[in-house]
Amino acid sequence: MILPIVAYGDPVLRKVGKEIDKEYPQLEKLIADMKETMYKASGVGLAAPQIGKDIRLFVIDASPFANDEDLDVQERAFLEGFNRVFINPQILKEEGDEWLFNEGCLSIPDVREDVWRQETITIEYQDEEFNKHKEVLTGLAARVFQHEYDHIEGVLFTDKLSSLKKRLIKKKLENISKGKINAEYRMRFPNLKR
Repeated sequence: MILPIVAYGDPVLRKVGKEIDKEYPQLEKLIADMKETMYKASGVGLAAPQIGKDIRLFVIDASPFANDEDLDVQERAFLEGFNRVFINPQILKEEGDEWLFNEGCLSIPDVREDVWRQETITIEYQDEEFNKHKEVLTGLAARVFQHEYDHIEGVLFTDKLSSLKKRLIKKKLENISKGKINAEYRMRFPNLKR
């Protein structure tokens, strides 16, 4: 089932997610719904807070980046298969040079800005079977992970912008929170009078 994506301004996007276990109600259905919602919105990642749940869960499918001919063959091949569920993830280490990349977010439609992030991260997480994994991600895989991880920490990519950039997009963000936006997918707006 396609779920509405929570828009900028909703308090759930500012909550630190709670860890979950195998007993979380209808987890398999939730994961399937999140993937379907992400694909319908043409996203490469979707975190539980973006569908109104303050839990430590997100899904990523970075395969659309595999078509980027600016990337080396090895990174393109990795991104092609980078389709995973992350439960209770942790970033253990961030290292390497920071690099700039233009990011967007399904909860903040029509806003794209350059964001600095470190190029290499070491992570731990559980998959949908609650098997534990530890691995190192680099490049775009690390960036997509960091963006979704920020969501379960109550952080948005706009928080990482300079004060000037924040002032320049302030009106756009206000309009998004009031529902004055035409997204190509279902959204839930926090400031609409019901």
